[in-house]
Amino acid sequence: MSAETSTGLAPTSRGGLGLESLHHVSVCVTDIDRVKRFYGDVLGLKEVARPDFPFGGAWYEFDDGKQIHLIVHPDTRTMRGIPMIDIRDGHLALRVRSYQDTVDHLRAHGVELLEWPRNVTPWLQIYVTDPDGNVIEFNVDRP
Repeated sequence: MSAETSTGLAPTSRGGLGLESLHHVSVCVTDIDRVKRFYGDVLGLKEVARPDFPFGGAWYEFDDGKQIHLIVHPDTRTMRGIPMIDIRDGHLALRVRSYQDTVDHLRAHGVELLEWPRNVTPWLQIYVTDPDGNVIEFNVDRP
């Protein structure tokens, strides 16, 4: 009997597709210049080259190769479009080195934030929204 499943994919110890890791997350945005200032200048992410798609966008990459892809798509059905911070909404979570340094940095850039250090997770959390209302969580392990 073959080790392949009915899908033609070999099973792994985790089962299923043999997923290895997260490669990138795409975030829909409306104004690429405005969000590039936020993701690049405020958050300090490194912009990398992207293919010449027939729509605007920008790609950012972490040192480990994982990426965030910003896609200009004003008519998307996934756009929140409001700046209210709602921790239950779909969000992107980014790991940071220091809780307090992150809070200080965001405040220095005038970014509205919600601190949530006392929660049920094993990490401290800070929530913000980008200029299009996409929720972003910053977290760091508890001391």
